[in-house]
Amino acid sequence: MSKPFEMELFLAGVMTGSHATRQRHLRQAKAIQAAISERWYRENPWTWQQKHLAWFLEYKLKSSKKPTRYYYLLSAKLIARRLGKSWEL
Repeated sequence: MSKPFEMELFLAGVMTGSHATRQRHLRQAKAIQAAISERWYRENPWTWQQKHLAWFLEYKLKSSKKPTRYYYLLSAKLIARRLGKSWEL
């Protein structure tokens, strides 16, 4: 039995800002992880590709308001930075 992926440890090195901002990024990263895991069965962000984050931002947030999409975009960019990728999202 494998352990669940710890998103908090994954993002710990790149998260900055206030406690509330860090909590928001963490909450949104977990939502992104859950959606990608459900759709592509990829639990671990190290296995994600650009298309996975782009899919989440385009299709899962389609009916969300602009500020919500913007904040999720910031969290997705944080994940990409942690992965060491220069993806244009």
